[in-house]
Amino acid sequence: MKLPKVSAVVAAAVLAPAVLFPSSASAADAPRPTGASGPDAGSAGTPDAAPTDAGQEDLDRAEVRRILADKASGVSVREAAEKALAAGTATALREFLTTGLQNARYIDYRVDTLRILGVGGPAVKKAADTALRGSYADLVKFLEEGQYTARAQDDRAEVERILADPATGRLVREGAQKALDTGTPAALRHFLTVDLPKWRESDDRVKLVQIMSKGGPAVQAAAIAAMDGSYADIVKFLQEGQYTARAQDDRAEIERLLADPATGPGVREAGQKALDTGTPTALRHFVETELPVQREHDARVALSQIMAKGGPEVRAAASTAMDGSYADVVKFLQEGQYTARAKDNRAQVAQIAETGGPAVKKAALAALDGNEQAVATFLLEGWAKARAEDEAAAAKPGTEPTVRPTEQPTTAPAAPAASATQTSATGGQAVQAAARTTSGTGTTGTGTAAVTRTTTGTTGTATVGSGQLAATGTEGLGLEAGGAAAALAAGAALVVVSRRRRSAEG
Repeated sequence: MKLPKVSAVVAAAVLAPAVLFPSSASAADAPRPTGASGPDAGSAGTPDAAPTDAGQEDLDRAEVRRILADKASGVSVREAAEKALAAGTATALREFLTTGLQNARYIDYRVDTLRILGVGGPAVKKAADTALRGSYADLVKFLEEGQYTARAQDDRAEVERILADPATGRLVREGAQKALDTGTPAALRHFLTVDLPKWRESDDRVKLVQIMSKGGPAVQAAAIAAMDGSYADIVKFLQEGQYTARAQDDRAEIERLLADPATGPGVREAGQKALDTGTPTALRHFVETELPVQREHDARVALSQIMAKGGPEVRAAASTAMDGSYADVVKFLQEGQYTARAKDNRAQVAQIAETGGPAVKKAALAALDGNEQAVATFLLEGWAKARAEDEAAAAKPGTEPTVRPTEQPTTAPAAPAASATQTSATGGQAVQAAARTTSGTGTTGTGTAAVTRTTTGTTGTATVGSGQLAATGTEGLGLEAGGAAAALAAGAALVVVSRRRRSAEG
């Protein structure tokens, strides 16, 4: 028996599958072939010879109508059956059942196999292609068995791919592993078609909440809107919306850093460059990659400057921090430098007590008996006041001081910790004490804030110079972690000293 040419029908199935099959069904949706399994076999219950009486015609007509009513019958089979019934003769019915049915089924099976090939996985595509290159029997075998065996292979590979994907959520991962452990084709298919969509939505909602909890204002607003919508809104947020909103938050954060006077030069320069570029990628790269690097660089520069100007304790603590991690540097800038300065301040006050006049010595010893704030207060105010008292006593006619003070500190003084007022004014930087310098012709000792004093003529009167702010080691650093030195507060202390000097002279 010679089969008719089917190239036109097959081409139509490839070029216009939507016309033949409007819905894109999976391999499971393809109707299993019915009737004969080979090209030479007829439909069940149909005779191979021509009818011998009118009763056979009625049987043939009933069989053709049964084939038309069968939902598994393909397009070509239906068209051929309807044509045989419309012919109205016994010969047409007999030709359809003996040869036309088989030919029409061959066309429909090829169309079904092409459709499955178009939507199947790698294993299904390979098996379908092999069947299309084979016989009618190969097509029947693929549609009845081969497609399901191949699909099980594809399902297993897909489940393994899902498990290997680091972005897979917890619930999906647990369901996939369970299906893979069970291992049956039915378990794998059930996971992919039933469980996967359900667990994926649950995992995506968890991801949205996590992103919302860590995001800025724009990300949080977009996440809330997506959560209140459909699952499609959640998917859109995860795939697109979060990145658009994050770019808004990144821009706002960079603008905040640039407006902060405590921002270091490295951060400021890189932030401005990202803002000028303006793309979401450039903004994210700065916030995520450049900002931590530039912030550490600025912090280490600030530490180096403090170490260069600090006393022995400050230098030692700074050196240790510099040899450590970035966390060690930050801790020094936020805490360690003040603790070290407090030690340097105590050492300075102790030296002043040894070299100062009676009033200075008394005030210095009293400060040493107190807390760190007492030491800072002495260096800011008490030292100058006590020296003024010693100078006033030395200036009385016929009176010579019992001790000629040199009062030369070895380090620039600083308060161990900022008060509430000082902290608000300086962004967390402790106020440095002011070292006072007197004018005259006496010798100058060593140290970062040397003090000299001489008397003029034989009258014993002394000329007191203006106060001078001691080096703080933090001027102009612009560092977020440490803040600027409180020059304003120290300057106010000098004004007090100057007023007291004028009062003493008057």
